Amino acid sequence: MSEFIPVFEPLLDGNEKKYLNECIDKGWIGSNGPFVKQLEHDFSAYCCQKYGSTVTNGTAALEVALQAMKDEYSWSDYDEIIVPSFNIISSAQACIYNKLKPVFVDCEDETWNIDVNKIEQVITPKTRGIIVVHIYGLPSDMYKILDLAKKYNLKIIEDAAQAHGMTYNGKKCGSFGDISTFSFYTNKHVASGEGGIVLSSDKNLIDKVNYYKNLCFTKDRFVHNHLGHNLRMSNLQAAVACAQLEKIEKTIAIKKHIGGLYQELLKNIPAKLSKAKMPYAENHYWVFGLVLNDDIKLNAKTAMEKLAQANIETRPFFYSLHLQRAVLNLGIKDNISRPVSEKIYEKGFYIPTGLTLTVEKIEYISNQIKALF
Repeated sequence: MSEFIPVFEPLLDGNEKKYLNECIDKGWIGSNGPFVKQLEHDFSAYCCQKYGSTVTNGTAALEVALQAMKDEYSWSDYDEIIVPSFNIISSAQACIYNKLKPVFVDCEDETWNIDVNKIEQVITPKTRGIIVVHIYGLPSDMYKILDLAKKYNLKIIEDAAQAHGMTYNGKKCGSFGDISTFSFYTNKHVASGEGGIVLSSDKNLIDKVNYYKNLCFTKDRFVHNHLGHNLRMSNLQAAVACAQLEKIEKTIAIKKHIGGLYQELLKNIPAKLSKAKMPYAENHYWVFGLVLNDDIKLNAKTAMEKLAQANIETRPFFYSLHLQRAVLNLGIKDNISRPVSEKIYEKGFYIPTGLTLTVEKIEYISNQIKALF
């Protein structure tokens, strides 16, 4: 197939253009437009939280969420936050920028989410919270994590950037956190190009998020008592996200259909595929990943290069946070082994799951993957 197949393409077939035209026609392009308020209301309701505050992206959502929590709960500098090592750097960065210490935990081999059985080993008197990240389409095992949080009086920061519409035991992801964050990046189930949101049912936390994301403006507008950020989302971005939210169930259905096809077509290859379901959840296939078997000499990098030659775009798995030079340079290191996250980086990658994929393209991708072996 000569046509390039990107790892993701959005589907903008709803009210996106209509709402954008409305913004332009009425001059609502800044952060005070009605679509911002609508998105904050509708998305928080969809995720069963009371309040929402839009921001510029998912990374900003994590950073300002932790800033609000540190202020609200009077955490001290370099208190500890437990973070999954298999994750994008945003969670570690959010801790470091707020002068909190990330403590990394390995992932499960089956779901690639944080290994719940290893969390208690790293809890200390300085531990204040757990950043729970739902990875690649399956949620973390929340009941076990919530039990630990209750036992040790820890706060839950739920990073649901990859989990729009996902459920755990029938309850929406994003509803479990004391504070929860989402991304609206282009490849998410609700996409606005860039953008994000912070959710909570604690109004004090959302008030603090609103304060810190808006340069810490006071009633005397240009008088500032603290240093904050300019993280406001524009009405244009919110308009697209509102249109995307209207058809999120359609998006999830498409993703599940793509994932189901890959499960059938790739079931006999020597690799571990994205888990179709767990007792507490079905996979929403935000991405479709595979980890090559240990006895296969082929690694992820070589496999991805070969697929690129067939015009198939792929993405590597996350590089373990405990090995990131940017983290190690700050003296954040220990002697704990995290073998699962290290192995799946070397052997894992994910393949196209764009919303415009045809069955023909899915079959072509699958055949090219089979040819690797």
